[in-house]
Amino acid sequence: MTWRQGNNQWSGGIEVHPAPKKFRVQKSAGKVLASIFWDQDSILLTDYLPKGQTINTEYYSSLLVQLKDIWKEKCHGKVTKGILFLHDNAPAHWALATQKKLAYLGFQCLDHPPYSPDLVPTDYHLFPGLKKQLKGCHFSSDMEAIAVVETWLDRQPSEFLFEWLAKVRAMG
Repeated sequence: MTWRQGNNQWSGGIEVHPAPKKFRVQKSAGKVLASIFWDQDSILLTDYLPKGQTINTEYYSSLLVQLKDIWKEKCHGKVTKGILFLHDNAPAHWALATQKKLAYLGFQCLDHPPYSPDLVPTDYHLFPGLKKQLKGCHFSSDMEAIAVVETWLDRQPSEFLFEWLAKVRAMG
């Protein structure tokens, strides 16, 4: 048997295979799930799901209460008509408890047909620009990623958010 220094591997005299390449693996900071609520003028609420939790009806209902409070503050308590509300078909969004909470808060839900990409404004209007901004970025922590997302959201002009609403009106 011989020791070959070039590839740091023992040889039994028959066949020598090169040592596998070792790549530096950078530990991922993981994933951060954001719930973003917005209207035609501004981002109203951005919530980042804490590690180890899932969005269930109780969690989502608490976000809806926060959203209603933010909306009342934005309109200085002058909300006289119901609020039209559009969200996707996630189970927590359409659970009976969530529907009751929406009705109690005065939200009127717009129907969202299944598999209808043109009606998910966050997925098809807001997130593509954000994904483009984040492409190739590596973050050492969740907080670093959140800071970049918040900065990007803050820099979006109100016209950016209004664009989707104008597209929907043009389709109708």
